[in-house]
Amino acid sequence: PQAMAAVSLEELIEKDTASERHIPAAVFIERVEEFIGQRKATDVLTALQELYQKYQLMQASMGQQKGALLGKLPDIVSCLSIVNHQIRQRDNNAPDQDVRFQLADQVYAKAKVPPGNAVCLWLGANVMLEYTLDEAKTLLEKNEKNANLSLASLEEDMAFLRDQITTTEVNIARVHNFNVRLRQQQRAQAGEAK
Repeated sequence: PQAMAAVSLEELIEKDTASERHIPAAVFIERVEEFIGQRKATDVLTALQELYQKYQLMQASMGQQKGALLGKLPDIVSCLSIVNHQIRQRDNNAPDQDVRFQLADQVYAKAKVPPGNAVCLWLGANVMLEYTLDEAKTLLEKNEKNANLSLASLEEDMAFLRDQITTTEVNIARVHNFNVRLRQQQRAQAGEAK
């Protein structure tokens, strides 16, 4: 008896087709019997399920990235709105503003703030930098644009990934059905041989 070749993931993906994030495209198995050949259907199923799990892991990771972006975008928009307001106040020589700001949870303080030309932006990782209003506006507009571009790219990749997951699910079902038919035939032949 010949040794049966194992099923590699390379056989289940298209080598020349991938998304911008290099997500490999799943091959649609048209002729299941031909694809399985001398291998065990269970080995092919195992390889397909491994690919399916990898796609699901990618989908979960992208979902987290999307959630993080959707969480940051409103903050960027809010900061940009405040900076634009400060620029208008500065340009119109507005009087001091009465503001309330949060010191801690449920603790606020009032202050009079004169129009200025600088603002501190929280960059994360315990880093805050002072920018001129115009620099801050430029930075925040760039960040908003980049976040929107990243979100659009992520949505596109998630749609591509959903297609690959669907293709893999269909392949799993077709190989499973082939395996069921094969076992039924083997049982029928074993029954005739008795």
